Amino acid sequence: MADHSEQACKKADEGMTRVFELFGKRWTGLIVATLLPGRAHFADLRRAIPGISERMLSDRLTELAAAGLLVREVESGPPLRVSYRLTEAGQAMEPALKELGRWAQRYLGDAAQCPREFS
Repeated sequence: MADHSEQACKKADEGMTRVFELFGKRWTGLIVATLLPGRAHFADLRRAIPGISERMLSDRLTELAAAGLLVREVESGPPLRVSYRLTEAGQAMEPALKELGRWAQRYLGDAAQCPREFS
């Protein structure tokens, strides 16, 4: 017999689960946010995101491309250069990322402490 109790039926939303499987990884949101204004080369992304290693940036870019959020474009050289740009699906993340940024300013503050209203 199936368990239909409130506890058994309380599950994380499937869509939210998929979002956080991708965006819950460190650097992913920052990469997308950095690409919102337009295309960027690998070296530009590396400079724009302090602390990310080349290997990690490469891995995250590959994951985002596989998820259909960005496109990797090879520019013929010399020198041969690679740039990245968001797809329509990637650009559609803009309102959510901006809202998360506003939330962080309000509730995390500069020192990542909760505001007084939560003390």
